[in-house]
Amino acid sequence: MRITRTLVPFSLVITCLWNTTWCQPRMTDLEQKRAQALLRDIARDVRNHYYDPKFHGLDWDAKVRETQQRIDHASSGNKALSEIAALLDSLDDSHTVLIPPPPGVLHEYGWEALLIGEHCYVTRVRPGSDAEAKGLKAGDEILGINGYAPTRKTFEKITYFFDWLHPQPSLRLALRDSAGRERTLNIAAEIVERRRALEDYFSASGEIRAKVRNMDLANVRPREVEMGDRLLIVKFAHFNFNEWKIDSLISSARKHEALILDMRGNGGGSEDTLKYLLGGVFEKEVRIGDLARRYGHESFVAKSHGHCFTGRLIVLVNSRSASAAELFARVVQLEKRGTILGDISAGRVMRGRFYDYDGIGASITDADLIMTDGKSLERVGVTPDELILPTTSDLEFGRDPVLAHAAETLGVKLTPEDAGKLFPYEWPLY
Repeated sequence: MRITRTLVPFSLVITCLWNTTWCQPRMTDLEQKRAQALLRDIARDVRNHYYDPKFHGLDWDAKVRETQQRIDHASSGNKALSEIAALLDSLDDSHTVLIPPPPGVLHEYGWEALLIGEHCYVTRVRPGSDAEAKGLKAGDEILGINGYAPTRKTFEKITYFFDWLHPQPSLRLALRDSAGRERTLNIAAEIVERRRALEDYFSASGEIRAKVRNMDLANVRPREVEMGDRLLIVKFAHFNFNEWKIDSLISSARKHEALILDMRGNGGGSEDTLKYLLGGVFEKEVRIGDLARRYGHESFVAKSHGHCFTGRLIVLVNSRSASAAELFARVVQLEKRGTILGDISAGRVMRGRFYDYDGIGASITDADLIMTDGKSLERVGVTPDELILPTTSDLEFGRDPVLAHAAETLGVKLTPEDAGKLFPYEWPLY
């Protein structure tokens, strides 16, 4: 029987999840002093730089005092970090988050999942993993992760907790298969040494590392597939490309009548990349919106390159399309430049500034983005012009009905089976 759970603040999520973690050594006096110093520094920077000086009506100083008391009674250094993470989450802001130091080892759980509509499904299982050996399959619906139900409100927080705050030697998954049968699997993680070079590269980007930990060159470079002269399909994985790469992409697109930009799973990135890509598909200067900052608004615009792609455009999004990917899709939608297909996007579009505290980081939001329709996408996301969701059967057999439908809309025949093979996923090499 499936147990439904009421949505609760992250501080209570932390308490619930903490009970599932392995035992930690008791916090020393030195660790406690360091945790309190870290709290003071982060609380000060939020107080001085957070975009909303009223903190959405939250009594920030009172919340900080509560967190100080919790740290005084914390059982370990990791628990103290969890209390600081919960404090930042009390602002209910996608880009204000604690970024703990990367662990010395990586816990590879051997499976990936995605929210489709309001439900969470396994999308792929790593060959040779314990997950594969235990019978976990793409298309299985995840009802619970260590006892907590993944929803659009909680899934990011659950994965943040187990990927970064407290990686686990195993996770307990409550599952339902396509036939409606429910089962529970305890799946062991493979624990391997973290690739130092890859971690150093991403730590320098200033982005939230929890969002990019599994990025690997095979999956993050733009990948292009030509369907004759009619159509170019581009898998656009993030917004951290330079202008040369965008120019190359636009040059390829100009040789075709239509372009599909697949931004499913794109977690965002650089504002400059966002503006430059928009400038490659608009023949005029286009206003993205206004950056709402602590001391007023600032216009946010993209200028045309002059040598743009002017053909038909379709953008694909899903629940993991976030930040710059959502902004790009919404501008295309508002300006009626193209069509958006797929699932509702993540609704994580604030602009965060990265702060470093001797190896422990924090992202603190310094602006919200108000679109030209006067609305923010934060916690709302982009609603596609046409909502198209893969079924559990599609996931199980590797079909991609969203990409296939997009191609058909542009007059190109592409079956869901063939669409699912165009951009094969390559598991990171740790």
